[in-house]
Amino acid sequence: MQSDAVLYTPAERFRNLPDWVHPPRWFDLEDPELGTLRQHYVDVGAGEAGTILLLHGEPTWSYLYRHMISDLVARGYRAIAPDLVGFGRSAKPVAPSIYTYARHVEWLQRFILAIVPRDAILFAQDWGGLLALRFVADHPGYFRALVLANTGLPDGLRAPIPVHLWRLFARLHPNLPIGSIVQRATCRRLSDPEIAAYDAPFPTKAHKVAAYRFPALIPVRRHDPGAVANRSAWERLGSDHVPVLTLFGAEDKVATGFLDRMIHERMPGAQGQPHAVLPRAGHFLQEDVPAELVRRMHDWVQKLSIVSPKRRTLRAAI
Repeated sequence: MQSDAVLYTPAERFRNLPDWVHPPRWFDLEDPELGTLRQHYVDVGAGEAGTILLLHGEPTWSYLYRHMISDLVARGYRAIAPDLVGFGRSAKPVAPSIYTYARHVEWLQRFILAIVPRDAILFAQDWGGLLALRFVADHPGYFRALVLANTGLPDGLRAPIPVHLWRLFARLHPNLPIGSIVQRATCRRLSDPEIAAYDAPFPTKAHKVAAYRFPALIPVRRHDPGAVANRSAWERLGSDHVPVLTLFGAEDKVATGFLDRMIHERMPGAQGQPHAVLPRAGHFLQEDVPAELVRRMHDWVQKLSIVSPKRRTLRAAI
């Protein structure tokens, strides 16, 4: 399914990726300008222990969660991991103007309301949190708990210098090296096949429009698109007592000490929680410490007694 306005990465580029065995599932997003956009997601696990939504960011896809997914399923969880529009196996509109903060919030909202059951747990990293926290603000009580990793909700009032440098790099680079970007923000050495797996969704520069566009969407000034809406969302999040756990990477020099501090100060449900800054973990900490992330999340969830072990959830049709 392809058109001049929307690209899809050929299926053969996703074959034989290391540690990637999950069958594709598809959710149809109806867009007034583009028609039907097919969004890819992973949905595995019986769910006796509950459901966890795993949200990636820029410039990755659900492959980032492969090790966490297998661990979560072994513990009895249902794991749902979508590819944001423009990434992974999902539809890739070619017009940069299509990619707006507000539009991505709307697309994610439709996916969550259609696929993810109430009382699920959210695990979000990078742009996964920038989008999901807007949903949380608009739908209080939908998630039972939030685990936020190297993410937050920029309000446009302050942005670290590395954010501006990243925006400049993405704007000027002639052909973003996706796999290399992931490696540079990861502590452990990825194998060549793993780096290739991050390049897989992007066979041409035309497939990378979202990867180029997302850095420019980060609100860094008071009146940037998204900044006003994010400040409004913070007002609502400030009265939401949903439990919040932050797990940040010690080697993420942009998010750690900035976004986690905002969460601790502004979200009541973050008070008194066992937050952690994890050593030997970079921005893509799912690659560095996946087992520790799952263990800390699972132990925290069990202590909160927020998951009923006998509760099962219905799975969306393929």
